[in-house]
Amino acid sequence: MNYHIITYGCQMNRNDSERIAGFLEKNGLKESLENKADIIFLNACSIRQSAIDRLYGKIKNLKKRNKKPIIVLTGCLLEKDKKKLSSLVDYVFTLEKIFSWNLPFLKEDKKRKTFYEITPKRKNVFALISIMSGCNNFCSYCVVPYTKGREFSRPAKDILQEVEGAVKSGFKEVWLLGQNVNSYRGEISFPKLLQEVNKIRGDFWIRFATSHPKDFSNDLINTIKKCKKITNYLHLPLQSGDNEILARMNRPYTREKYLKIIEDVRDAVPKISISTDIIVGFPGETEKNFRNTVDIFNKVRFDMMYIARYSPRVQTAAFKMKETVSPDEKRRREKILEELLKESNYKKNKKFLGKELKVFVLKESRKKGMILGKTEGYKNVIFRGSKKTLGNFVKLKIHGYSPWGLKGKINRK
Repeated sequence: MNYHIITYGCQMNRNDSERIAGFLEKNGLKESLENKADIIFLNACSIRQSAIDRLYGKIKNLKKRNKKPIIVLTGCLLEKDKKKLSSLVDYVFTLEKIFSWNLPFLKEDKKRKTFYEITPKRKNVFALISIMSGCNNFCSYCVVPYTKGREFSRPAKDILQEVEGAVKSGFKEVWLLGQNVNSYRGEISFPKLLQEVNKIRGDFWIRFATSHPKDFSNDLINTIKKCKKITNYLHLPLQSGDNEILARMNRPYTREKYLKIIEDVRDAVPKISISTDIIVGFPGETEKNFRNTVDIFNKVRFDMMYIARYSPRVQTAAFKMKETVSPDEKRRREKILEELLKESNYKKNKKFLGKELKVFVLKESRKKGMILGKTEGYKNVIFRGSKKTLGNFVKLKIHGYSPWGLKGKINRK
């Protein structure tokens, strides 16, 4: 029997899909293209309504096929969305109970391992490794605690074993994943876990996501500074630069604390690149509140911002708050931040002109004959090269730039 997995959502969902694939292939199934699959697994995400809307459309299209596949729905789902979609699919399962999925072609697993002990079938040139799942923070706009449950940390020994296996298999970039990696609570702390991963032999980079400012420690900053395999890149969500809005979001830190973290990080690692998440148009956000977010950008000069226009989600505290910002105004605020980022990055990227950079090669670019890679600071670089370089490091001489990336040439020396 052939299977195909369609994944929605974040890197953690992508890692979950790799484990689903590993489980299915252990049971004798073969991966195929979507249009040839006998069974299609939809690894869904309820974090944004847009993802659920796309999922609904995908299910309708699958049902129009002449040879209709078996459709299995799983993933990070609100009960509301499960109920809405359950009548449209053949099965709805939770990931945690994968060993008891009632599918006739699956063998019963007598050993009954946990989901995270499944050997993943890796789909990327980098290794995604979840170190924990769930969240205890209950930000007022977020459904993760309701879809993923409370925080669960994997044993450090299991994580280290998985990283070591990935590196031995040739992976040169490893991502340690969690909704809030700072609150990892295995046998050791998150900084100590990073230090142990850094000791693993091999030429590879370590990245991690996502961090929460509320418990971002000096110990973590020192670890980033001292461990050579940890890249000079940090993703630290801000969400808003205004203390009033941060309180309404149930983000237990202030703009002042956030700025102090950035100052301390840059003192320790001057060349670090910093990205963030921003929500515009949160209920109650005035022009003054928004301008405080603009002010934070002008102070920090982020290397990347992932900007989302607020949309209400059932079960969250913010769902009960009155929306005060129109869709047009949300788009205007989003555009202001995008223009600031564009202007700032143009100046930053110009400084790389003529420099030689070590780049991890990710995939073929959309431009024919071009390859896409990432610098240590997670900046895009495109260059003319061979697919043989995928998943490896190359040295590139930078000869061009734009606000959104760099252009390079392979150094043949």
